[in-house]
Amino acid sequence: MKDKHGKVIYEPYRIKVLNTINFKKSMHYNPFAYIHSEKDILKLVTTLIANTKGEGKAGDDFWVKAETLLYCALIGYIHYEAPVEEQNFSTLIEMINSMEVREDDEEYKNAVDLMFDELESRDPRHFAVRQYKKYKLAAGKTAKSILISCGARLAVFDIAELREVTAYDELELDTLGDRKTALFLIMSDTDDSFNFLISMCYTQLFNLLCEKADDVYGGRLPVHVRCLIDECANIGQIPKLEKLVATIRSREISACLVLQAQSQLKAIYKDNADTIIGNMDTSIFLGGKEPTTLKELAAVLGKETIDTYNTGESRGRETSHSLNYQKLGKELMSQDELAVMDGGKCILQLRGVRPFLSDKYDITKHPNFKYTADADEKNAFDIEAFLSARLKLKPNEVCDVYEVDTKGA
Repeated sequence: MKDKHGKVIYEPYRIKVLNTINFKKSMHYNPFAYIHSEKDILKLVTTLIANTKGEGKAGDDFWVKAETLLYCALIGYIHYEAPVEEQNFSTLIEMINSMEVREDDEEYKNAVDLMFDELESRDPRHFAVRQYKKYKLAAGKTAKSILISCGARLAVFDIAELREVTAYDELELDTLGDRKTALFLIMSDTDDSFNFLISMCYTQLFNLLCEKADDVYGGRLPVHVRCLIDECANIGQIPKLEKLVATIRSREISACLVLQAQSQLKAIYKDNADTIIGNMDTSIFLGGKEPTTLKELAAVLGKETIDTYNTGESRGRETSHSLNYQKLGKELMSQDELAVMDGGKCILQLRGVRPFLSDKYDITKHPNFKYTADADEKNAFDIEAFLSARLKLKPNEVCDVYEVDTKGA
C-alpha cells in the first residue's frame, strides 16, 4: 500500500504456518501435492526413511531397500491413479493396512495385489507396477516382515490430527519465490516425533524452488528466499544438504543454519558436515564452550605476531645483565579466551575478509522494534484467529476464488 505521495508504507506478506507442536494452529501440508514425476517420489521416500529410522544402531540395509520399493510402488499408484483428494498419507496407510500376507498360501492376493494386477493389465510398464513386482519377489514371511516394518515407521499417522494436517496442502511451497511470503515451521525442542515433516518440507522447498528458478525464471527467482533454520540439528536430516548449500545461492536462495555447536552438524551429516560449513560464505560465533568448535575456530582465526624480550642477571664477582628480543606467533584468540568471550561480543567470518570481533546488535534499538510482540504484547500475531477466519470448504463444494493485487493500491 502507498500513501498519497506514492511512498510504500505497507507491503503485505502472505503468512504460512506449519506447526508440529499444536496441529490446531497449523495450516495443512501434504507432501504428495508436490510430486510431479518419478524422481519426486524417490526423493520423498528417501527423506521419509532418513528421518524416521529412530534411535540406536541401523538395521540391515536389505529391509530399508525393501521398504523403499514398497513405498515407491504405493505412492506411485496413489499419484498416478488415485483422485486428487486421496493423494495423501491416509491413503498410503490404508493401502498398507489392506496388504494381508498369508505365509501358508503364496498364491493369496489381497486387495492391493488385485489393484496392481488390474493396473498391470492396462499398463505393464507403469512405474508403480515395476516397483511392486520387485517387492512381490519376497516370500510370504519376508513380505510380512516388510509390512510390519512399514507399519512401525508410519505409526505416527495413526494420529487423527496428523492425518488431517496432511490431508491436503495450503503451504504452496513452490510459490515462495514468486511473491513475499513468511513461512513459519514450528517444531518441538523436546520431542522429535514429527520433525520428519519439517525435514520433508525443507527438502521439497529447496528442490521445488531450484526447479522453478531454472525452468520458469531463467535461473534466478524474482524474490529472494532466505531460510533461517534455527535448531538445525534437531529438524532431522535434509538429504544432500551438502550439495544444496553449494548450488542454491545462484537461484536467489540462501540458508542460515543455527547450531549450538558444530559437533551437532557432524553427528547428523558425518563427513559431509565439513563440506556444508565450507560452503557457507559467512559464519558468526555468538559464544559457547564446546571444545571441538573452540578448537576449529581458534585455528581459523590464525595467529598474530608479538614482540617478546627476556632479561637476565648474573651475579658473582662481577654482575652482568643480558637483554634478548624475539618475534613470536601467538593465537589471535586461544580456546580459553573464546570460551569466556564477553556475551555482548561475536566473531564474524566473511569470505575474503579477515575475521573480526564485533558487538552484537541491540535489537531494541531497531526502528521497527516497536512493532514486535516483545515491545508490546498487542502486536502478537494471533494464528488461531487468522486460521479461523479462512473459509473451510466441504468436499466437492464449488466456489469462485479471487486474488486481489494490493501493490497498485
